Amino acid sequence: MAERILFGTDGVRGVANVYPMTSEIVMALGRAIAVAFPCSKGRTRILIGKDTRLSGYTFETALATGACSMGADVILVGPVPTPGVAYLTGSMRADAGVVISASHNSFEDNGLKFFGGDGYKLPDKVEARIEELALNPSQLPALAVGSHFGRATRIEDPSGRYCVYLKSQFPKHLSLDGLRVAIDCANGAGYRVGPMVFDELGADVVAIGDSPDGTNINENCGALHPEALGRTVVERRCDIGIALDGDGDRLILTDENGHVVDGDGVLAICSAHMAEHGKLKGGGIVGTVMSNYGLEVMLKNQGLVLERADVGDRYVVEKMIAGGYNVGGEQSGHLLFLDHATTGDGLISALKVLEVMLTTGKRLSELAKIFERYPQVLISKKVREKLPIEDLQHTSSTINRVESQLAGKGRVNVRYSGTSALLRVMVEGEDEGKVRSYAEQIIAAAREDDLLA
Repeated sequence: MAERILFGTDGVRGVANVYPMTSEIVMALGRAIAVAFPCSKGRTRILIGKDTRLSGYTFETALATGACSMGADVILVGPVPTPGVAYLTGSMRADAGVVISASHNSFEDNGLKFFGGDGYKLPDKVEARIEELALNPSQLPALAVGSHFGRATRIEDPSGRYCVYLKSQFPKHLSLDGLRVAIDCANGAGYRVGPMVFDELGADVVAIGDSPDGTNINENCGALHPEALGRTVVERRCDIGIALDGDGDRLILTDENGHVVDGDGVLAICSAHMAEHGKLKGGGIVGTVMSNYGLEVMLKNQGLVLERADVGDRYVVEKMIAGGYNVGGEQSGHLLFLDHATTGDGLISALKVLEVMLTTGKRLSELAKIFERYPQVLISKKVREKLPIEDLQHTSSTINRVESQLAGKGRVNVRYSGTSALLRVMVEGEDEGKVRSYAEQIIAAAREDDLLA
């Protein structure tokens, strides 16, 4: 496959009004997706949601304009979490869905994530086709004229529709009565539906990060900055803290003591409980190359496997579907429960953990002890260009030496970021001091290869 220009690991992303995230490119992508998803029974229907970034208004208009100019009808849902857009795309029988969001990035950035009519993210070949159409307008059919223009309509209470669905995925015999739940909405897309769903299930809800102003999304809050949530949990004597990211597809938890439980912790808790009750499919779960080695050891001790996919929740989904798994996710908090959702869903994931807490009668701090986390060091450095790592003499030889020294009791993963010009070096093992030294040695080798910016 030819190198992609617009699409990265998870859609298109960049600084708003800087290529490729310009109104012109977004309009071209609107036209492209309208053509890439033809409807055999009438007009193509494209559902568009967004997070709370100031630039979202501009890109919502550009995207809808592009789609309507090709004769597609557009359904606008406004600020709704990414998994909510995936759900609504299927529920509204749309042919495709688009989320305008840069996820966990700061407000200056924005991006586009695409879904098929089934609510799943698009495979690489479909993204490549959309990119080809966007960058080569001569391949598009003629623009719509007269009565062939598409219409844009805005549906009422999309958060309420999504909330009803979320509640339907929680066991009917369980209630959150008596629990105090803190939620940090990251001033993002989940600021309405997040507190709503836990309140309607009976919890006493303490909400923070629920006052978006267009510029404060992810700012010292949410899944990337759970410190404020941890303090709130302790100060307000909450039973659990739930942190979403800007578009609501990530979950990071804090226990009743304010201690962080990341995606690996959630996977450990839920997979063990589901396996015990015969609900875990595929004989294990799917993680990524970044999943902690301790999770793999814990699962192995229970007779379960950890399949590793490339970083990116859509790659996790692809491996889950291929292997018949129903649980998977990333350490970063992208968690997938395919019996309930087609993509990473922070609120579904939180409900799954609450289900385990209520069923077992255990606090989150006790549940989180299920696996011993191996020390893991991650170092990221800017690079001049993304040269093949195997072609870098000093870097590749240092990686091989470190792997030999770990002797099967740890892992090394060196890769480039899919969305930034960054080299990411991850090393994990039993001794934190040695692990850090190994990671620094690999970075030094990359510098010797003149890779770093």
